[in-house]
Amino acid sequence: MIGLAAGMEMADMAWEVKCREEDMKQRALENERHAIDDARRAVDEKAQQLQVVANQGALFAGFSMVVLVESSIPEALNGALLAVFGSAVATTIALFLVSTLNSTYILVAILRYDCVRRDVPFSEFWNKRCEPDWKIALRCFSYGVPSFLLVVSLVAWVTFWEAESGFVSASVVTTISMAVTLFWFGRTDRKWRGFLLMPEARVLTRGMSNTNVRRNGGGKISVPSPTDSSDYSETSIKVEDLKIVTEWE
Repeated sequence: MIGLAAGMEMADMAWEVKCREEDMKQRALENERHAIDDARRAVDEKAQQLQVVANQGALFAGFSMVVLVESSIPEALNGALLAVFGSAVATTIALFLVSTLNSTYILVAILRYDCVRRDVPFSEFWNKRCEPDWKIALRCFSYGVPSFLLVVSLVAWVTFWEAESGFVSASVVTTISMAVTLFWFGRTDRKWRGFLLMPEARVLTRGMSNTNVRRNGGGKISVPSPTDSSDYSETSIKVEDLKIVTEWE
């Protein structure tokens, strides 16, 4: 009886060890799945941002090109005004074109990122390879908006140059464009450009809701550090062991 009891106890211990090993392996698989999902989510968020900037930049550049091509230039137009008009249109097209091309190239680059193997973390890949070009694209777009409004003002002077009440009409258009430009620099650009140019960590910290803030033992409010979350990189599971679909749905 003693031998039978000892055998049953050994069998129970072996079963517990086996269950624990399977549980650890399952947890490693779950961690890897979460890591892949997080990487895909980060890529998708950046892709949406880049698509917005690229599409809007292409739209503004197209409008500026149409203004340059379709504008009817009066024969008696002042040469200096014509030169300023051409320079403003060319500058506007160049700014939005740089913004669009930078965003497009970055978009293609992040879509090629391997979310499964993740040889380099996506945050590191973005900060080292994409962040500088993203800032250039955003700055070019920001400067392109007032440049486009300048084109709107100049095209009014060019179009109404020979009209009887052309001075009044062009002055009204110029006044409205100047008002929008002042609003752009004083409100929209001032509020959002600096925020969008911040490093991702600072953006997440400043935008964190109160529900993510916890109190420590001394009563002080502290923000959870990134190390508090699960570190997916420490799992020993291999990607080949996953039984999940790795393609984009």
